[in-house]
Amino acid sequence: MPNKHLVLIGGGHSHAIVLKNFGYHPLAGVDLTLITPDIYTPYSGMLPGHIAGFYTYQECHIDLEKLTNFADAQLCIDRAVGLDLKKRRVICATSPPVNFDILSIDIGSTPATISVPGAAEYAIAAKPVPKLLEHWYGLLERVAKNPEQPVSIAVVGGGAGGVELVLSMETHLQRIRSQNQGLTIHLFGRQEQLLPNYPQSVQGQLQQIVTQRGINLHLGETVAEIAPQHSNGEIPEMLQVKCVSGLLVESQKVFWVTQASAPPWIKTTGLGTDEQGFILVGDTLQSQTHPEVFAAGDIATMVNHPCPKAGVFAVRQGKPLFENLQRILLGKSVKVYRPQPEYLSLIGTGDKRAIATRGALTSSPHRVFWCGKDWIDRRFMVQFTG
Repeated sequence: MPNKHLVLIGGGHSHAIVLKNFGYHPLAGVDLTLITPDIYTPYSGMLPGHIAGFYTYQECHIDLEKLTNFADAQLCIDRAVGLDLKKRRVICATSPPVNFDILSIDIGSTPATISVPGAAEYAIAAKPVPKLLEHWYGLLERVAKNPEQPVSIAVVGGGAGGVELVLSMETHLQRIRSQNQGLTIHLFGRQEQLLPNYPQSVQGQLQQIVTQRGINLHLGETVAEIAPQHSNGEIPEMLQVKCVSGLLVESQKVFWVTQASAPPWIKTTGLGTDEQGFILVGDTLQSQTHPEVFAAGDIATMVNHPCPKAGVFAVRQGKPLFENLQRILLGKSVKVYRPQPEYLSLIGTGDKRAIATRGALTSSPHRVFWCGKDWIDRRFMVQFTG
């Protein structure tokens, strides 16, 4: 009897945990394959700290080649671009199709830029992270070589991701510049408050921190277009951020951290999705329309338990996803997973302080909460570096 083939698409947090657990608990008669475009996958909890210069690249990235070797899995470095669910095949960008018996998808999300003219061409999306870091490293190198030259950047997105990113960027740029003059940073938020889904006390504290750090805050502003202002025929020297209100802001770099969206190819697969294109899954993390397909992390929407697109949920889904993949491969019934209704959120302020919030309870920014966040993040990462 041929081996069953479990294929994982994407090296997200949930799949990293799945691979680690298959390494410790291998199944006879099962072949395992990971399809991912990158050998190193970033841990979202430590990414703002890396942008701020607090963590090295190695400290906040999981080596998927090492992890797949530990799990005795095949590693396919490629990008999935489609599914043939009738023949149970994954269609890849450059590799031959990969057959599967059971499939799991954990490819994260991307910021929604398609509807804004010029955003896809000129803005730097927060995901995929390797592209973001490529631009960020390039900016840091340019600033380090010319520390007295004016620098202007803009971040579009007033949620937790945008706020953490802009504060981390400000911290690092201030540290490597020879003087405080000549650094201009803009933050655009579509809502009238930062972090609209958080308590008012958190919104107020972060708004105060952002403005105290000299960041130009534009709330209630919807970005309508990103356009090159001065172009040399190749790369624009300056970009213009145009808002619906008529506000015009010039910036050398525009980073895009808006509402999450799903990669367009998911909607072409025949899997049941929500309006944003995320895969609808039940309490067992199985697709509502195709039980041989599982999904976790940002790409999945739990029908009975809607959750924010945040790394904390992907981490918590890792173990129940592994257990259900293991059970279905063994012919056993799968188990129900119910996420916690409330969770601890630690929002870094870019200066080795953090705000803690759980439900309606919130704190002021403090180093002790940063230390707690640092301990949690390092404890998560150490399981993949041993």
